[in-house]
Amino acid sequence: MFLSVREMELRKVRFHETFPPGQIEFFDAKLWQASLLEASGSAELIPNSGGEIRVRGRLTVCMQAECDRCLEPASFPLDLAFDLFYEPLTSSPRVEEVELSESDCEVAFYQGEGLELEDVLREQILLALPMRRICREDCKGICPQCGQNRNLAPCACRPQAVDDRWAALRDL
Repeated sequence: MFLSVREMELRKVRFHETFPPGQIEFFDAKLWQASLLEASGSAELIPNSGGEIRVRGRLTVCMQAECDRCLEPASFPLDLAFDLFYEPLTSSPRVEEVELSESDCEVAFYQGEGLELEDVLREQILLALPMRRICREDCKGICPQCGQNRNLAPCACRPQAVDDRWAALRDL
């Protein structure tokens, strides 16, 4: 769904969209959408702001990813609210260095006649997912020697001997 600036000049744009798995690309082969993505909310042009857009809403979806420890699928249900601000990207590039304040980091930019709702949702989902994606806290992972999933069965591998040349670093 395209959120058009021209339409927002006339009225607040409301949306209630459902996206089946595969409709939004996440650009990560280890991450996929496992349920319908439902998003609802509104987008409006902020008066006297020079084209600033405010997008507010809520999304619910269940994402799946490979566990970082055992490589089995792990589920990540998301139910989150968002309140975002977008400013138009100016066409003249700035060459001087500028220090950013904390409030500058809370605003994103758009180019052209508006923005795609799918891009907004993709960004919010990726930001909401944990950095370390694990199936459960007590996941034992896979054996680095034989590749056996230690959650399914223990392996008979013995721990490798540690190179003692690095022993002095352990004492630090």
